[in-house]
Amino acid sequence: MKLLRTIALDPSDTFVFEVPAEPGEWAVSGAFRFCDQDPSALQGKDRWAFRGGFLGLQSWGWSTLVQIVEASEADRTAVVELLASRLVERFGAPDIATARVAAQEEVAFTQSLCTHPIDTLIAVHRTAVDGDIREAFRTLQRKQGVAGHGKAFAFLEVDDEDAPADGSLDLAGLSREAKRP
Repeated sequence: MKLLRTIALDPSDTFVFEVPAEPGEWAVSGAFRFCDQDPSALQGKDRWAFRGGFLGLQSWGWSTLVQIVEASEADRTAVVELLASRLVERFGAPDIATARVAAQEEVAFTQSLCTHPIDTLIAVHRTAVDGDIREAFRTLQRKQGVAGHGKAFAFLEVDDEDAPADGSLDLAGLSREAKRP
């Protein structure tokens, strides 16, 4: 079984997000964090989190990239329980049983993103269209001949199969935009 963990190839998440996730946290898409907000009204770091962040479950913070990792059934159960408790504590779910159902659905969605090999990195691009939040995911493959995930520039080959139809994903442009007040 595979799940997602946050990863930081450089310190940029500490500048981009109000609360950055710590590297190595279990992660989910986290789009539900914006269900009661108007995405077009988001500014600054909140807008960056909406457009390109994965939710780290321990910190309730954001990560630009996640990594597909091997996981056990016990890991999956722990992720579901952690997310369910966070949904009660931080998101106002009425009780743990209700939160657990939502957490199981979110973790199942996370697992559906893990069809690529272990260590594959994934980036997300979110948009709001006609009141719906849409997500497009891109995988970043390690450049041939480069070992490990040491540097961001080792990932020049991008799998565009899940790219936005209009080709609008511009991570560098999004990073520049995140610096605006």
